[in-house]
Amino acid sequence: MTAMYDRLTELLTNKLGVDAAELNPAATFEELDIDSLALVELTDIIEGHLGIVVGEGEIRKGATLAEAAQALEIHAAAGQ
Repeated sequence: MTAMYDRLTELLTNKLGVDAAELNPAATFEELDIDSLALVELTDIIEGHLGIVVGEGEIRKGATLAEAAQALEIHAAAGQ
């Protein structure tokens, strides 16, 4: 996977306590029991640690980790 995917999974394990064994590119946030409130927290964590501003609803519960990483890469490339 990509460096952004690795960063995302690191944040999920270190900041939200998600079990690393459950993480894979096809896993959705919903499958990982990450609810809407935790997604809001995750977007704040991403902004604080990666400097990427993610709009509300851009990372949704049904998104896979690979999709979320790709969206973050697009934001990072755009300088957001």
